[in-house]
Amino acid sequence: MTDTPPTTDRDPIVLAFCCHFCAYAAADLAGSMRLQYPPNVRVLRLPCTGKLEVNYLLAAFERGADGVMVAGCLEGQCHFLEGNLRARRRVERAKQLLGEIGLEPERLEMFNLSSAEGPRFAQIATEMSERLARLGPSPLRGTSAPGAADFADLSVPPDPSEPSDHPHA
Repeated sequence: MTDTPPTTDRDPIVLAFCCHFCAYAAADLAGSMRLQYPPNVRVLRLPCTGKLEVNYLLAAFERGADGVMVAGCLEGQCHFLEGNLRARRRVERAKQLLGEIGLEPERLEMFNLSSAEGPRFAQIATEMSERLARLGPSPLRGTSAPGAADFADLSVPPDPSEPSDHPHA
């Protein structure tokens, strides 16, 4: 049984695009440490935030996310060299576009963290959820909260040519 209350249609939906090696591992660590962060944060794992394109960020809002966080490796420590730097530029471009269409750019944010920063991941997720609660629902969101299936295809599949860390792959 969980101590975490279920999400309601009024809770802001936060979509978190997380790189596999650092941010996703930090989210996993937060869970292993039983740290509390809002259940309305939906985590999608990416091989690298550098694979994230502006259209994925905008599509998340179109599908009903109230906010999006992109979480990648620490700057200078990307496992794919400069993926997180490319992601940061794309996030900045997407924030510009959000402003141009009348959405608050604060609904989108990029963070850098290491795999050992589970507590920081929980803190960032909580702060982002609180920020979105203050901003109110996205005008693009429908009348009910989107489900996980609404965002499933936004996760970038792993490159089959890259070696897998899964023992049965």
